[in-house]
Amino acid sequence: MDISVIIPTYNRYKLLKRAIKSVLDQTYTAKEIIVIDDGSTDATCNIQKDFPNIIYIYQKNRGVSAARNRGIEIAKSEWIAFLDSDDEFYPQKLQKQVDFHKANPDILMSYTQEQWVRNGVTVKIPKKYRKIGKDAFLENLSYCNIAPSSVMLHKSLLERVGLFDEHLEVCEDYDLWLRITCKHKIGLINEKLIRKYAGHDAQLGFRKNMDVYRIKALKKLLLTCNSEEKRLLIQHELAGKILEQQKREMKA
Repeated sequence: MDISVIIPTYNRYKLLKRAIKSVLDQTYTAKEIIVIDDGSTDATCNIQKDFPNIIYIYQKNRGVSAARNRGIEIAKSEWIAFLDSDDEFYPQKLQKQVDFHKANPDILMSYTQEQWVRNGVTVKIPKKYRKIGKDAFLENLSYCNIAPSSVMLHKSLLERVGLFDEHLEVCEDYDLWLRITCKHKIGLINEKLIRKYAGHDAQLGFRKNMDVYRIKALKKLLLTCNSEEKRLLIQHELAGKILEQQKREMKA
């Protein structure tokens, strides 16, 4: 199985080096590492000097969705793995997913458990983000509990459901995973295979009212979901989020 690892980045030069090294240290070798530099103004342009064999593409700042989509478009492999430049893979991450998909050829996307590190300290993952793997659609309907860095998927899946929504500043992963899980079965590898870092900067997700974007994603999903049962679940979740948003606006 050939795998292209796509790493979007914006002003994360030092962290990006850690992320790339974690891909190079894999027990299963990726076919290519694609770094999409989304308009960085730091030293990120030097990254190919540090790692001559990666594919480095610079684009004007258009957001993480556009960066990932650009990587998907140029990827030569049938299988795509995502890695945020803040995060890193455990050494056996790709091997475990390859083994899973070889054993389950009908499943075209997998994700993994993760370790969270904040300000250098491992922290407990909040209950709402814990992964069970029984019904990925239900588990992700309220909050996105699938980290992009944990995902590996077959390119054909994106041809069926579409790419990341470039109009969403945040929650673009929530949007795409719901579009996928609404119609397709995915698999959880119940092992911690990525390390997610936070606390080094005012990360985008911490600066946004996420429910505004979740509401947009849920409204879109209603237009494409063909399951009446799931449509009712979406409508219920959407109504709850709109009510909470109205309460926030009244307090503001």
